[in-house]
Amino acid sequence: VQLVESGGGLVRARGSLKLSCAASGSIFRINDMGWYRQAPGKQRELVAQITSGGSTNYADSVKGRFTISRDNGKNTVDLQMNSLKPEDTAVYYCNADTVTGWGHPRHDYWGQGTQVTVSS
Repeated sequence: VQLVESGGGLVRARGSLKLSCAASGSIFRINDMGWYRQAPGKQRELVAQITSGGSTNYADSVKGRFTISRDNGKNTVDLQMNSLKPEDTAVYYCNADTVTGWGHPRHDYWGQGTQVTVSS
């Protein structure tokens, strides 16, 4: 299973960016999908998560500014980021809790990461 992210870049504070992630490969079912981020010198943290049924969960720091969405038919997940702040600067990683076959165990897959830089 491969996760490919796109949409990162450099943006000014209060600007917007949209991240996209597409999963491909031997996929039987994807449970939760999410976006994590890791800033220099810090641990990777959850930004937003969405279940296959569409329930969402956000880090307190991004509530009201970020929106996660997914297309189950296309195995994609997006993160719309508005009102960006310099403290949102990090490498953003896509994550998918995936089952690759009937009776197979769940496994977490990760994208390669995409850099988001917010200038003040």
